[in-house]
Amino acid sequence: MASAGRHLAVSRKLAGQHAKRASDGRGRLRALAANGDSSERREGNSSDPNFMTSLARGLAVIQVFSDRRRSLTIPQISQLTGFSRAAVRRCLYTLGKLGYVSPGPRIFTLEPKILELGHAYLSSTRLAPAAQPILDKLCEALHESCSISILDGADILYLARASTNVRLLSVDLGVGSRLPAYCTSMGRVLLTSLPAESLRDYFAKVKLVSHTKRSITSRVKLSAELASVRRRGYSIVDQELEIGLRSIAVPVRLRSGSVVAAMNVGTQAARVPITELRERILPQLHAAAQSLAAVLG
Repeated sequence: MASAGRHLAVSRKLAGQHAKRASDGRGRLRALAANGDSSERREGNSSDPNFMTSLARGLAVIQVFSDRRRSLTIPQISQLTGFSRAAVRRCLYTLGKLGYVSPGPRIFTLEPKILELGHAYLSSTRLAPAAQPILDKLCEALHESCSISILDGADILYLARASTNVRLLSVDLGVGSRLPAYCTSMGRVLLTSLPAESLRDYFAKVKLVSHTKRSITSRVKLSAELASVRRRGYSIVDQELEIGLRSIAVPVRLRSGSVVAAMNVGTQAARVPITELRERILPQLHAAAQSLAAVLG
C-alpha cells in the first residue's frame, strides 16, 4: 500500500509539473494576445504592427483545453485567458465554423479536426516518419521502449515513440509529450549540442527541480554532467525523473555534424543494470541513430 501511495504521489507530481510547463507556454501566449483590445479595430495599435492579436487570441483559446478541462463554457474560458467574453465568443464562433471546436452553444469541446494542426508539423518534417520504422525495429530487438525527441525551450518534445507493454513512467508518453530536458537522457544529449551562448541562456532561465532524491539540481553538477555527456557521446540518466526509470540516449547527428534529434531507450532500473545499458543496448542504439541520420542525409 505504501508503494502504491508513493507511485500515485509521483504520478500526480509529474502530471502537475507537465501541466505547469504547458501552462507557462500558454500564459506567455495569453499575455501577448491580451495586449490587444478585445475589439479587432485596435489590433493595429500594438507596438508590433505585424503581430495579429486575433490569431494569438484564437490559439490561446484552443490551448486552455486539456485533459483536465475537456469541456468549457465561455465564462470559464474568459476567466482562464483573461479575454472578454465577447472576444472569447468570437474566437469560438470562428473556430466552430472551421470545425476545430464544437458549435456549443453553452458547452464547448475540441473537435478531432484540431489534430490536423499537429499533423501539419509532423508531416512537414522528415524526422518523425523516418524515425518510426527504425524505432519499431529497435524496440522489437531490445524489447524496450524507444523514442526520439527534439529540444523545445527548456523541454524535450517527443516526435516518435515505439513502446512495449511495460509502462515506465507514471505519466503516459506519446507524440507531443514534453519532459524537462535537464533530468532526461535525451534532454542532456540535446543540451550538449547547443552553442555556448544558448546553453548559458538555458541555465539562466531553467528551474532545476528535484523529482527524486537522485535528481541533479546543482548547476555546477549539471554542467559537469553535460561536459561528461559531450565527451562520451551518450547520456545515461538513472532514476532522476522517476524512481524505477533508467534510460540511455545518443544524438542523431548528420554528416554535417549538426544534431537534429536525440534517440533513447528507456528501461526498468530493477531489471536492466547500467552495465547492460552500456554493453548491450548502447551499440544497437548507436546503430539505429546512425541509420536515421543516413536516411535524413
